[in-house]
Amino acid sequence: MLRRTFFIFFIFVINTYANILQDAIDSSPPGSTLKLSAGIYKGNITIKKPINIVGKEDGVIIEGEGRGNIITIKSSHVKLKNLNITNSGSRLDIMDSAVFINNAKYVDIDNCKIKNSLYGIFLDNVNNSVIQNNTVSSNGEKIGFRGDALRLWFSHNNTIKNNKFIKSRDIVLMRSNDNNISKNYMQECRYAIFTQYSKNITLIDNILKNNAVGIFLEASNDINISSNSIKGDHGAQTSLGIILKAASNIHVEKNIVAECNQALYIDNSPKIRDTKNWILDNKIIFSTRGLNFKNYSVKNVIKRNELFGNMDNIMSDSRIGLTNQNEIESNYWDDYEGFDINKDNIGDTPYKKHLYLDALSFKNHKLGFFYGSAALSMLDFLLKIAPFVQPVLLVEDRKPIFKISH
Repeated sequence: MLRRTFFIFFIFVINTYANILQDAIDSSPPGSTLKLSAGIYKGNITIKKPINIVGKEDGVIIEGEGRGNIITIKSSHVKLKNLNITNSGSRLDIMDSAVFINNAKYVDIDNCKIKNSLYGIFLDNVNNSVIQNNTVSSNGEKIGFRGDALRLWFSHNNTIKNNKFIKSRDIVLMRSNDNNISKNYMQECRYAIFTQYSKNITLIDNILKNNAVGIFLEASNDINISSNSIKGDHGAQTSLGIILKAASNIHVEKNIVAECNQALYIDNSPKIRDTKNWILDNKIIFSTRGLNFKNYSVKNVIKRNELFGNMDNIMSDSRIGLTNQNEIESNYWDDYEGFDINKDNIGDTPYKKHLYLDALSFKNHKLGFFYGSAALSMLDFLLKIAPFVQPVLLVEDRKPIFKISH
């Protein structure tokens, strides 16, 4: 094996234009390990057998020359490690990728640096694989012209951990089940994590910073979102922390969601009959809106959360007015105006949130343009004293937590 490694390096020095990496892959028996010395190797390679390709030192670069996929994997039991993979093609219609994996199992992409590529890592019908310790960035275009940092399509039982995804578009799971996404860092993307028609997903201990949307679940079920830190771009009017859209049996627990336009947006969730969503022990802080309900969203269990520093802790964009049909109890609301005479840290009276001026927005959504202005804030205050519209009871928490230690 050492002789094979030296051979690759020697030919590379003499002739930089020959695709020696593809030749070495084709001539190696299944199960071989190719250890690459520092240098630039031509990409657009295809792997059709079990093999390990490992950079034995820093500076191993696989160059895609701006066309197609840099590395295409069509075999199970393939490992890429310690590689710099750069400069894929730029065609969105065929989803040019740094690493494209198709119909495979037990693939390991470890400690690779991917940059200047349209799509980063694309898993197409890939199962039981591991993507870990990688750094992925896109091609520097505006978000709409980037590809996804990571895309899973009909791919199950995979582990995505300890990666950095920076200035790309999305991490997408479409019709992909039983995947674990943990301890990743995602910054300045569009949807940091987006699932659609997927189930049994674990999202834990991720750091999501300055993305347009932190976590977006659409038509997805049985998902655990725990111990993530989500910080939005507070200056962006579209910054959202977590979106549940037609999502059922979702556990959102022990997350910190901060500095978003809307921290937790619940739209027509749960969708499946006789299911609930569980929103427990989260910190929802320093956002324009803490909880925001849309359409028919009932049977959400919302308990032991801390809501403080938000312009509005809870709001609704729905004309249906069923927010109070959720189980909302034992939360801390920093705008609670009651007392705790017996010192049990439970408010002596329920926390109630009524909509006064906001009730008009149910009839005329154009009033939302003036949301947060000084004039409307004063008018809202006057309506609480002498309402000329019937206020809407948005939520009642019968056991509000009186005090927390920040």
